[in-house]
Amino acid sequence: MSAIPPRAARPPRGLTLVEIMIAAAITAIVGVMIMGAFQRMYAAKELADAQDERTSSARSALTRMARELSEAYLSEHYDRKRYRDEPTLFRGRDLGNRDELLFSTMSHLRLVRDAKQSDEAVVAYTVGSDPDHPGESALLRREKVYLDDDPDRGGTEAVVCEHVTSFHVEYWDWKKQEWVKEWVTSGTDHPNILPTRVKIRLGLKMPNGEERIFTTQARVAIVRPLSF
Repeated sequence: MSAIPPRAARPPRGLTLVEIMIAAAITAIVGVMIMGAFQRMYAAKELADAQDERTSSARSALTRMARELSEAYLSEHYDRKRYRDEPTLFRGRDLGNRDELLFSTMSHLRLVRDAKQSDEAVVAYTVGSDPDHPGESALLRREKVYLDDDPDRGGTEAVVCEHVTSFHVEYWDWKKQEWVKEWVTSGTDHPNILPTRVKIRLGLKMPNGEERIFTTQARVAIVRPLSF
């Protein structure tokens, strides 16, 4: 009985054009999916960074305001021949979503060595147009390091917080035991006396389009005028 001869080995078969096209299409789809995932991750990171930046800016502004308000003061020691009214004051106005605050404080920091300045200053906080973002509002801080009889003019103004949507300030009336929306030391309701606490609410437009409210309180250390 003769042996059956082995079958001849088949030559290796290459990929057809259809198979190559299918493989290329699958590779392209996977690449697009991976690229989309990276883009979404990058966009989420950018949004989170922007959220953190605005949160940090709001907290920094509120911390600064609280520090300056805690050192607000009035003084009966001034040149009465030169000034008709006291150069020191505290004025908080209720203007809806854009309150205004103007007060004398001992929190001025001298940034230049041997500068002829004291710890006294008049500080104002208002909401105005943002010079760097047209169409948006910002919290503006004006500081005047030399007290005079015109606290509404002069000084240096700078943006302390961007993307502001609201700015509300309330004052604790320790005689009536209630929060009030205005406090003017030159008026008849709170003559020549400061509130014991100041509550601040700052609203910011976040990168996702929502408004976020940040709040803080400042405790005023000296509520009665200095009379030395």
